[in-house]
Amino acid sequence: MSTFIDLVQSRRSAMNFVEGIKIPQNELEEMFSYARLAPSAFNLQHTHYIVITDEILKEEIRKGAYGQYKIHSASAVIVVLGDKHAYLQAPEIYGGLKMLGAMSEEEFDQTIESINSSYIGKDAFQRDDAIRNASLSAMQFMLIAKDKGWDTCPMIGFDPEAIQATLNLPDNLVPVMLITIGKDNNRKIRPRGYRKPVNEFVEFIGV
Repeated sequence: MSTFIDLVQSRRSAMNFVEGIKIPQNELEEMFSYARLAPSAFNLQHTHYIVITDEILKEEIRKGAYGQYKIHSASAVIVVLGDKHAYLQAPEIYGGLKMLGAMSEEEFDQTIESINSSYIGKDAFQRDDAIRNASLSAMQFMLIAKDKGWDTCPMIGFDPEAIQATLNLPDNLVPVMLITIGKDNNRKIRPRGYRKPVNEFVEFIGV
């Protein structure tokens, strides 16, 4: 197990993968079991993943991603989706706490009311929050994958409508990004691209 800082420093976005490497489903399931611990607003867990290893379907997804080769060579392409209607699951998510006595009836009702008032009738907020929370989960998944010896690349270069049509997705699921995963085909560690120094992107107020 690597230290967290080593992990952050060693992660790179893989531009190409070694072809023909299969990624076992049980390894993916283990990684997602840790990814589910990522934070989400109201603990609504807005993220939905579709893992595609089927070569024919991967090529269909590749068409919707402007033909990018890394989808072809990756062991899997993961479609990261944000659920605009995650708030509808709030009673189920909080019901267990109420049943166990960790949350009173009054606290339960207040929590559900607060969630509903935040989301109901607010389409733009539903979409924004679905994207925000799915992005948090996706970043956590990529770090977990690196820790398990897999390389990844987040991708926003795709046509959301094409992905939606290919997978026949319901309207409440927003395609947030694609993640390709496999073994990086670049044997040399690439120099990291320029990163701004801290004082260029951080302001300290009251310190």
